[in-house]
Amino acid sequence: MPTRIPTRHPDQRIAAVKPITVPAPGRDTALQVKVTAPLSGQGLPVIVFSHGNAWSLDGYQPLVDRWAAAGFVVVQPTHLDSRRNGIGWEDPRFATIWRVRIADLHAVLDHLDDILLQVDGLAPRVDRERIAVVGHSWGGQTAGAVLGARVLDADGVPGEDFSHPAVSAGALLAATGTGDSLTPFAVEHLPFMRPDFSTMTTPALVVAGGKDQSQLSTRGPEWFTDAYHLSPSPKSLLAVAEAGHTLGGIAGEMTAETTDEDPARVALVADAVSGYLLDAFALDHAPWAALNDAATTADGAWTLSRK
Repeated sequence: MPTRIPTRHPDQRIAAVKPITVPAPGRDTALQVKVTAPLSGQGLPVIVFSHGNAWSLDGYQPLVDRWAAAGFVVVQPTHLDSRRNGIGWEDPRFATIWRVRIADLHAVLDHLDDILLQVDGLAPRVDRERIAVVGHSWGGQTAGAVLGARVLDADGVPGEDFSHPAVSAGALLAATGTGDSLTPFAVEHLPFMRPDFSTMTTPALVVAGGKDQSQLSTRGPEWFTDAYHLSPSPKSLLAVAEAGHTLGGIAGEMTAETTDEDPARVALVADAVSGYLLDAFALDHAPWAALNDAATTADGAWTLSRK
């Protein structure tokens, strides 16, 4: 398919189709996704989005709608840890959900053609050579694995490579850092939260909040910048000084988890991701360049770093 710059403007009409069932053998519950896309435009790039713990394909509308309006096709799976599945910390299945999450993203990527065909008229408008994975919180670790990060075992030995050849860029939003500073609770319940970013070679944007103090780590908000500092270049870091873990409310307006609700902050995060990916995909360099220029006048409210 020839390269075509997607249609992008604030008033872009978008539509969502759900649920679409994706083949996922061995999964306890059917894997379902939602697809959100602009109603016009050709050569549309794809974002596969991994939600944070307990969320679902119905969350993150402020992000997803803005990405779709910017010309992206967004595919959102519901992972097993969603509230609607009722699998809590003490459930014996919880210990392996991190692997199922990664398998979910692989299933979506492997069956992308079939997914797109279930949305009328969309498949011919999609550029399958430009696919990104993005995740928030636990979804950040899930997406990071698809970008090449590995999980260290109790002896510090890196686990298997879960990267996917179809993915050429990504973004990690409030993604957990290394596992050397986990709280006792996290060590007991989340032993897989030990990412090794040294193998995460795929280009990615890392987004971190300056007020994001995790109850799972003994470190401060800088824990959420590990994916940037400890991974190979090329990487970029958007640090938002006053942002908490939901980065202004990216999971949804007035949700219980949002302690720092700020629609402007959500727009900044959404536009940073779309601008970064458009630049990484060589579709449009202007939005990312404009954001970098704006960083010089942000008065410390947010900063952009690159390596």
